[in-house]
Amino acid sequence: MINGKRIVVVLPAYNAARTLEATVRELPETVDETILVDDHSSDETVAMARRLNLTVHVHERNRGYGGNQKTCYAQALAAGADVVVMTHPDYQYSPLLVTAIASMVAYGVYDVALASRILGGGALRGGMPRYKYVANRALTTFQNVVMGAHLSEYHTGYRAYSKELLNSLPLERNSEDFVFDNQILAQAIMLGARIGEISCPTRYFPEASSINFRRSSIYGLGVLRTAMEFRLAKWGLRRPPLFEFPANQIARPGTPFIVQGRP
Repeated sequence: MINGKRIVVVLPAYNAARTLEATVRELPETVDETILVDDHSSDETVAMARRLNLTVHVHERNRGYGGNQKTCYAQALAAGADVVVMTHPDYQYSPLLVTAIASMVAYGVYDVALASRILGGGALRGGMPRYKYVANRALTTFQNVVMGAHLSEYHTGYRAYSKELLNSLPLERNSEDFVFDNQILAQAIMLGARIGEISCPTRYFPEASSINFRRSSIYGLGVLRTAMEFRLAKWGLRRPPLFEFPANQIARPGTPFIVQGRP
């Protein structure tokens, strides 16, 4: 626990058997429960997770990265989480930072905390492919301009959320593909959630999961669409289901996010 808050780590997993143990072994003692959601893997991910005494939920069919996260957050909230930390079980991000990222939310400083690969300039040193780095910077710049935010990146797979914010988001309306990560941040920004970032080293190696160029391109187009839908919703020209919230959900800038009712 941190500041009396129950910390639950969720691991959206797909064929992660080779890297799962290394990830779990570095999780700090501040974690109260670790939940792995397996997206119908074909390797020994589930068996490994059970040997490591994780709480395991298995999809009977592959739902995709976004679908996996939907289950992750539902399971974490059902387990009584006050702060939910999502990281990948492929050991690309350092689990040692869980206490730091969770504390940013547990002490009420932020509603969302992101572990950024860009802050500190370590992305390329960690092996991020140059084309992905360039795409990351271009998409992030576009999103900051269109959405009026000031994040160093929107594409990290290492995040912490308060239960209040997660309970307010219409997550089931989000994509079940990779753009889910972007949509949830766009929703948080729309609601006025406080978002903080810390620097996080990253590792790229053969066993770490990575989407190919085609899937990356599809993701990029989804990111552009999400940003434009956000701007149209802000202007009141269009209100896609992604951004349909009750009026009393909107937070005042710089204030804690308190759920008044579920959408």
